[in-house]
Amino acid sequence: GLDVSHLHLRYLNPFPSNLGDLLMRFDRVLVPEMNNGQLVQLLRAAYLVPAEGLSKVEGKPFKVAELVQAIQSTLRSGR
Repeated sequence: GLDVSHLHLRYLNPFPSNLGDLLMRFDRVLVPEMNNGQLVQLLRAAYLVPAEGLSKVEGKPFKVAELVQAIQSTLRSGR
């Protein structure tokens, strides 16, 4: 398996009080979004984390294979 974690944000305004502490624990943060990357921009601005966006604007949800490929690519790149 891959050494990854998952975080599900139930609300965005305000961000959860411990979100910054959680994000700082990780070297890389991948943010899959069904839009043009608004959340990743907010996370970068609020917490100065090197978050990488994965946007999909097609009206269809991500397929598991798409997420796995993006995660593997992020882990290989070392960013």
